[in-house]
Amino acid sequence: MRMEYTSNSLLLLLAFLLFASAGADNSPDSLCKSLVETKGYVCEEHKVTTKDGYILGVQRIPVGRTSKTTANRPPILLQHGILLDAATWLLNSPNKSLAFILADNGFDVWLGNNRGTVSSRGHTSLSANDPAYWDWTWEQLAGDDLPAMYDYIHFQTGQKLYYVGHSLGTLLAFTAFSQEKLVNMTKSAALLGPIAYLGQLSSVLGRTIVTTAEQAYQLGVPEFIPEGLVAGKLLKGLAGPNCCIKPSTIDVLSDHTFQSTSTKNFVHLSQMIRAGNIATYDYGDESENKAHYGQPTPPLYYMTRIPKDIPLFLSYGGKDTLSDVNDVQLLLENLKDHGKDKLVAQYIDYYAHFDFIMAENANRVVYDPLLAFFMTP
Repeated sequence: MRMEYTSNSLLLLLAFLLFASAGADNSPDSLCKSLVETKGYVCEEHKVTTKDGYILGVQRIPVGRTSKTTANRPPILLQHGILLDAATWLLNSPNKSLAFILADNGFDVWLGNNRGTVSSRGHTSLSANDPAYWDWTWEQLAGDDLPAMYDYIHFQTGQKLYYVGHSLGTLLAFTAFSQEKLVNMTKSAALLGPIAYLGQLSSVLGRTIVTTAEQAYQLGVPEFIPEGLVAGKLLKGLAGPNCCIKPSTIDVLSDHTFQSTSTKNFVHLSQMIRAGNIATYDYGDESENKAHYGQPTPPLYYMTRIPKDIPLFLSYGGKDTLSDVNDVQLLLENLKDHGKDKLVAQYIDYYAHFDFIMAENANRVVYDPLLAFFMTP
């Protein structure tokens, strides 16, 4: 594998991780004000509290720009990837951003934000400056955040949800569905740049970040604060050469800033890369694992247990170095017994990881087929 990063750049990355101050000021205008209402859409800010006390900000676009009726609009939840938030779906013009496209096509659009992001830094008893606030990984996002948002939206609308995830947002759905959770409340799901298995991850920077995060975690750094990263270089270096993202879109992303996650979250992802499986968090000690799980090794999540009748649309790219083609093929092998009319796998050979959410042509290449899949009876 060709090494793309110098030792100096790795040292800078480590320094940024270790010395970025916890609780840094990251409080721009709300997403509604900064990225939705400015485009002429109605936007609502909602708060959802998880069972473990995290207060999540969720934005809602209840109607499109032209059709103002709220009747019979199916709810859809959009869930972002790591180091991002719901701005993921709002970075391009309205006819090229998925959230706006869905609103204009009759959906009641809900935008989720994982704990730790600027919209979701509240807690019923903890401060984001408290190390205990950051004691979680993607398992808590899948087991606490996602169900809380599902329940809230289901209560508000009385309907089953459509779901769209990108990157880490797909892992949350895969693991929940594999335990038959949220399935009864899901109409169908679209997984873009799907992350399940990570054993073949070919991103040098991705592997560097998780390794560095492990070192930072051992030194007691609870919050991963992605300050000072240059958006264009990060997108390309982390996830492959994007084909079709305009500089103006990257400028919007840069203005919004990247989002914090827990350092422990990256440690868990690093474990997945090394093991090549999808498992619960490994405490690194047999007795500790036994205390948590009743067995010396972390229990596995089995993608073969995803119910075969839940409609799934998967879209993956040949240039994606995070959602590597080989890892996606392993996932698809696990889904080989899925109902033939319930699974669509779209392969785009020239797409990298962030093209799925920011590419100029994603509206035609990805979102048109996605909408067609959702509209299929």
